[in-house]
Amino acid sequence: MKFKPTTWHLSAARSRLKIFQAYGEGKRPVRPGAEAGFTLVEALAALMFLAIVIPVAVQAIQIASRASQVAERKVVAARVADRVLSELIATGQWKQSTANGSAEEGTRQFRWQLRSESWQKDSLRLLTLTVNYSVQGQDYDVHVSTLIDGNPL
Repeated sequence: MKFKPTTWHLSAARSRLKIFQAYGEGKRPVRPGAEAGFTLVEALAALMFLAIVIPVAVQAIQIASRASQVAERKVVAARVADRVLSELIATGQWKQSTANGSAEEGTRQFRWQLRSESWQKDSLRLLTLTVNYSVQGQDYDVHVSTLIDGNPL
């Protein structure tokens, strides 16, 4: 039997032509019985993508969680500031040179400090109550101010 290389090359070219016609140039031909799957390069690219996306998503969730906690505690701190300032005015304790303390709201503790300043007109006083609170190890504060008549009754 004689070997004819030209015949073999011709049949291989015909086979390739049939495959390209059947599947198009950009698609991989799937042999009957062959299992479709991902190549190693595709799997590594997917892992690399996940290695970038997952930390970013986790950080976004942490930022959203902190923002939620700050907003919730800010509302509570403003309510505490309003209550403490009203009590200080009603009892006359705002006249003390330094007024500070702590107040509880639910299970949380809030530190507060009162500052009294003279106002530009008449004998009015500007009272500013600052309430401090902490979220995830970072300190925040809320300021509530009001004007009050500084003349004793």
